[in-house]
This record gives sequence, structure tokens and C-alpha cells, in this order.
Amino acid sequence: MRIAYYRVSTGDQSVEAQRQALGGDFDREFQDVGVSGGVMAADRPAFGKLLEQIRKGDTLYVYAVDRLGRDALDVQGTVRRLIDAGVTVDIHGLGQLGRGVGEIILAVLAQVADMERQKIRERTQAGRDAARASLAATGKTHRGKESLGRPMAKDGAVVAAWRKANSASIKATARQFGLSDATVKRYCAANV
Repeated sequence: MRIAYYRVSTGDQSVEAQRQALGGDFDREFQDVGVSGGVMAADRPAFGKLLEQIRKGDTLYVYAVDRLGRDALDVQGTVRRLIDAGVTVDIHGLGQLGRGVGEIILAVLAQVADMERQKIRERTQAGRDAARASLAATGKTHRGKESLGRPMAKDGAVVAAWRKANSASIKATARQFGLSDATVKRYCAANV
């Protein structure tokens, strides 16, 4: 049986590019959408089902090693488990992996995927640090936002002032501004 596995990290990405690159015409397809490569392969919903259903003699097609995961030990263990079960693992552009040289190539590529995951973390942290420093220095992040995280739904000071001026309850204030009770509480606590 010819089986394909696709994975994308966020819900706004599509597996279509991977499907087209692999050429389609598979007996079964499994896809994890919005699942990080840092999640162990067996813990992903679709890959877990794939492991339950794949059998000796089947061939698993994957677009790239990093689609299997970004943890080097997990990727290597997963591929070894499949090979030991009599499954052929075919990585696009690499071909079929087997014992010996195939395992060495996989180990190197899995380590590169793991290193890329670490680099992503470092770049993300560097961006957060730059945003915090800029926010402290100028009142805006390095990207021009007025706060870290999601933009505020309303100006907290305006919400708190309206509530005070109208002697309104949290619920009434929330209705007035179209906010949740928790958001109104947070705005009012910050503007006491």
C-alpha cells in the first residue's frame, strides 16, 4: 500500500504543496495540520493513526525529514520503528531509507531539522527581546505596536473612566464596549 504523510505547523498553511511534490495517487493519506514538528510523531493525531494502520510491505512517502518532526531522536526512532516493522520509508528527493547509509543520512538530516527548531526558538526570543526593549524605550515595539501580544480591544483607560463616570457594573461596561467581563476587570484594575 502507498501511504502519504503531510504535516504543516499552522492552520493557515496548506499541505497541497507537499501533496503535489509527492505526485499523489496514494492509497491512503494522513495529514496533521497546525501541529508543530516539536510534537513527538506518535503523539500527533494523524501520525498516531498512521502508525496503527501501516503494515509490513507498505511504503510511507513523506515530503521532507522535517515533516516527520524536528526532534532528531524522535525522527530517527520513528523511522527505525517503521523499518523494523517492514515498512519502506521514502523521503522526497532522498529516496528510500534503509539500514546503514540510509540511517546515517537520516541522522544528519534529523539533526539539521532539530537545529532549525532551535534557531526558530532563538529568533523568536530575539524578536521578543527587541520588542520589549523598544517598548521600554519608545512606548512602541520595534514593529510599531503599542503592546506585546495581541492589540488591546479598546483603550483600557477609556473603559475604566466610562465605568467610573456611569457607576456601571462590570457586566454593563462589558456590554457597552463589546468586551468580556474578564477584559473589563483587567482594564479597570490596571487603571485604578
